[in-house]
Amino acid sequence: MIKLNLKKIYKDLPQNRVKIDIFEEIDSTNDEAKKITLDKEFHIIIAEQQSKGRGRHGNKWSSPNSQNIYMTFCTENDLSFAPISLVAGVICKNSIKNINDGVNIDLKWPNDMLHKNKKVGGILVEKVHYRENIKTIVGIGINLNLKNKESWWGDLSEFNLVQYRNELINEIINNFINVSDRGRIDWMDEWRKGCLHLGKEIEIYDDNKIMQTAIFRDVDSEGNAIIITKKGLEVFKSGQIKIKGIY
Repeated sequence: MIKLNLKKIYKDLPQNRVKIDIFEEIDSTNDEAKKITLDKEFHIIIAEQQSKGRGRHGNKWSSPNSQNIYMTFCTENDLSFAPISLVAGVICKNSIKNINDGVNIDLKWPNDMLHKNKKVGGILVEKVHYRENIKTIVGIGINLNLKNKESWWGDLSEFNLVQYRNELINEIINNFINVSDRGRIDWMDEWRKGCLHLGKEIEIYDDNKIMQTAIFRDVDSEGNAIIITKKGLEVFKSGQIKIKGIY
């Protein structure tokens, strides 16, 4: 088994700005990020296993000890210049491609990563008041090797990315820091290119009850979904609805 390796993950990162904690097992990397005191600009929490991994709406995120990625990027920096959930999807997609150009990752609004129409990754962004500012917490789960799967789950085991897990985590952290430093990112075109359901029919759900079928038209600069419904063009914020019919 290839373990998380602090030296490899730290490679070429600015250690005066970055603190990384690795846990053999933890309840949730996001929950840990809420508790910590930031003594460096960026604090990253990584675990081999989570006992209470979760996604959006409190949904459980299966987190066994099978060499997947369970990590949280935490900073006090102002990241309000872009919808971080969608930006994180672009960062993860690009990071995976930089490690293995043959891996095709698709994106589903607002925070899922897919491969071959199966969910292989998810992002959970949370914000909490911290000192005089806001602490932004970006949780990332990527299934590199998942033995037991629900019908809609997948993994990237065919690409043997497990052997490059440390390098992939390093790549994701580095890309997050670059985005934070630039204070902007031209994410919209990249996200559109990666979106699996752009211009396609979807199902809109509210409280797990289907509302209607619709067409996913686009996203706006704030990351809201622009959807063609029976009423015409409607704009929905993340959390207002769930979209299904993708996997």
